[in-house]
This record gives sequence, C-alpha cells and structure tokens, in this order.
Amino acid sequence: MYVVSVTIFVNPEFRQQFIEATYANAAGTRLESGNVRFDVLQAEEDPDRFMLYEVYVTKDDFTRHQQTAHYATWKNAVSEWMAKPRQAVRLSPLFFGESKVQGQK
Repeated sequence: MYVVSVTIFVNPEFRQQFIEATYANAAGTRLESGNVRFDVLQAEEDPDRFMLYEVYVTKDDFTRHQQTAHYATWKNAVSEWMAKPRQAVRLSPLFFGESKVQGQK
C-alpha cells in the first residue's frame, strides 16, 4: 500500500467551488484500478482547511493517478483557489485496515 495525505488551505470565497471540484476528482480517482480509497475531509475548527487521504495499491498507481484527466482538471482548477501551497506527505502504512501490513514488524 502507498498512502498520500494532502493538506490544503483554500481562500474562503472559493470554498464551495473547491469542494465541488474535489468531489469530481475523488469520484474519478475511486474508479482507478490502483486506488484503494480517496477521502475528502474538512477541518472542524477551520472550514477552509481540507485533507485528502489517498491510498493506492502501489506507488506506481499514485504516479498513474497524477497522469489522469480528472486529476489534471482538478489541479488546474484549484491551484488559484489555494491560500498557500498544498502540503503532501507520502506514507508507508504499518497498521492498515484490520491488521498489520504484511512484511511489517
């Protein structure tokens, strides 16, 4: 498994447009064969702060995701709406789902 967590701060006047564009990207991503999950979360204390939690079977599946039309459409649309650059963290799961990831201690 390959996990990416992206934190995004959106300018308030673009919040609803960002949500709509991100839903479209999430829906397209969930149809990708290498995608395990794509969650869109909004901070409780700051409605202009979002987190995308993405899980792929492999790192290559994430790379392929970044080459899709729905990702390109999303990236081009939302870049102007961000209050600051998005912050991505790439992660290797140690305990994922119901148990430890095979091969992990």
